[in-house]
Amino acid sequence: LRTIQQYHIFDITYVRCNVQILQHNLESLRIFSRRMTGFHSTVITFLSMAMFCSQTVAFQSNVAAPMMSKVTQTSELYSSMDAPRNAASSPEMKKKDLRTFQRFLEVECWKNGDIRDLDRTLLAVADACKQINRIVQRAQTDDLYGAAIDPLTGELAEENVQGEVQQQLDVLCNTIMLRAFCGASNNVVCAVASEEEPLPRSCADVMGYDTTEFNIMQSGEFVAVFDPIDGSKNIDSSLPVGTVFGIYRAPDGASSGKNGVNLDSFLQRGTKMVAAGYCLYSATTVLVLTLGSGVHGFTLDPDKQKFLQTHPNIRIPDVGSLYSFNEANYREFSEPVQQFLTSMKQSGTVGGKKVSSRYVGALVADVHNVLINGGIYGYPATRDNVNGKLRLLYESAPMAMIMEQAGGAGSTGHGRILDVAGKGIHVRVPTYLGSVENVYELEQCFKFYGEDD
Repeated sequence: LRTIQQYHIFDITYVRCNVQILQHNLESLRIFSRRMTGFHSTVITFLSMAMFCSQTVAFQSNVAAPMMSKVTQTSELYSSMDAPRNAASSPEMKKKDLRTFQRFLEVECWKNGDIRDLDRTLLAVADACKQINRIVQRAQTDDLYGAAIDPLTGELAEENVQGEVQQQLDVLCNTIMLRAFCGASNNVVCAVASEEEPLPRSCADVMGYDTTEFNIMQSGEFVAVFDPIDGSKNIDSSLPVGTVFGIYRAPDGASSGKNGVNLDSFLQRGTKMVAAGYCLYSATTVLVLTLGSGVHGFTLDPDKQKFLQTHPNIRIPDVGSLYSFNEANYREFSEPVQQFLTSMKQSGTVGGKKVSSRYVGALVADVHNVLINGGIYGYPATRDNVNGKLRLLYESAPMAMIMEQAGGAGSTGHGRILDVAGKGIHVRVPTYLGSVENVYELEQCFKFYGEDD
């Protein structure tokens, strides 16, 4: 790929070539005009053209000289960008005095003894989010697009449990999150379930230990679930993507069952979740977390490479004018959803604000927008996907916990998402998240209009 310096040099070379061509044409015109002395009108015409070419040459010569000097100045500018600034000549912008994510965890985990051991795990997750953020930013220049290749066979990787061909980013980000939960948890997390893998795995298996015999890494109190990179197809268009995760307490430990994993530990209701969060990779990188006592947001400082608490105690408005649905599927939605959307659009204003539609196509980006501004996000059932497409364990339940902790609601259209007990780790549910008034109105539509057969 060309750098900006190479781009400037190309432009200057182009100008020089034009100057040389014009000089050559000027000389040809002078010779030709001397041979045509008998034709006065022709001579006058050619002399006029010669004067024009001469002026053009002079103009372009004057342009080329400063451009050449600009290349030198540009090169010096780029080479000095990383040099320390002189405080007297260019004072740095003043930074806010914000609490770090590490300090937040120290205090919150100290206040709540039940999750005191999770501070290291959550710090490791924050570090994993920083790594994924760098990977997302470098995907275009480091050729990380496209389907994953099996290193042993050199062929395309097999489809994942969702029936999708795994992308390079999916595989790489999945590995980072697995090692974050298992490698730095100090044996607190004993097993993990990923949206990219068909079955849960014990942390002993993730870290490469022998799982045929009991291992200390199978004795943790918690299990973790996550979607390593939601909306990975958005990266091709430089649109936002995100990571979603949740942590449950294993009721009877997770040291029994195949491969040291007790599947029942992952099939709990969302009300049993002790922590949930997501990381949004967009114009800024934002980590949002709840530990069961409110929701807090942290923005990654690009200079210090630390998450700083920029959104303490997030509260979603009780009602919002924003709705986030993929209306391209409107005709495939059930009648209650169609009636709700039609009613919202016809009302014109909700909560004193004009109704507005925003849909990015990445769960984390759309839900974050609703969380901050109020409104409702929905991924309804359709004729082809009767349970919607969002996974209860990895996406719907963690997001519902965050919404409820922020004063909002999460519903399937017939009740709380957090009250649903999954029958498998990849079960899908229709998902509606947002302000309590908006979600309430949606549920009323389901009660009044019922479901299509």
